[in-house]
Amino acid sequence: MKAIIFDMDGVIIDSEQFHAEISIALVEEYGGKISREEFEIFLGKTDYDIWSTLKEQFNLEPSVDELMEIKKQRSLQNIHKIELVEHFYEFMMSAYRANYALALASSNNRAIVDKVLERFELSKYLKVAISGDDVVKGKPDPEIFLKAAEMLGVKAEKCLVIEDAFAGVQAAKAAGMKCIGYKSPTSKRQDLSDADLIVQSLGELSLDIVEKLLGEN
Repeated sequence: MKAIIFDMDGVIIDSEQFHAEISIALVEEYGGKISREEFEIFLGKTDYDIWSTLKEQFNLEPSVDELMEIKKQRSLQNIHKIELVEHFYEFMMSAYRANYALALASSNNRAIVDKVLERFELSKYLKVAISGDDVVKGKPDPEIFLKAAEMLGVKAEKCLVIEDAFAGVQAAKAAGMKCIGYKSPTSKRQDLSDADLIVQSLGELSLDIVEKLLGEN
């Protein structure tokens, strides 16, 4: 059995800009100021990691839990604006038909993950979906990917991760997995150099590439 594990934001859904805009506006509401470029360091991190850092950095009045809840509710209210990343669905279906075990492993919260699965009807294809709420340590710790492999019943060395963030690539490699780095338009400044392969579009992916990478183990 071989598996492909997808990050969600930026890989499955085109949402990095969406989440950045909501978060930056929330910081500014409470007197802080952070640029889009500065916010990019948080790509791939859990909500708790993001808002713990931002609260301390800008001395934001609400608690971390309150900030996370506000961000979550605003995201849920606007999630209808998000679309799938170009070529994701076609690649996922080719892998599904080839009997790969498929999983989603996202640093985002459970409510957002479930909403995305529901909106795009992905649960029938993705056997496992893990959120940032389901792990103790977020990326770049490998916990989320190791948990996905365990739930899929697939050895780590037979798993391929597709990521668009530095923290995610680091987590995948720490888990002992192969990793494809997706240099998306919104994550172009992310350091993906430790990935086994870097692509500029998911349209570049094929099962032949996956087989070649997993066959190196």
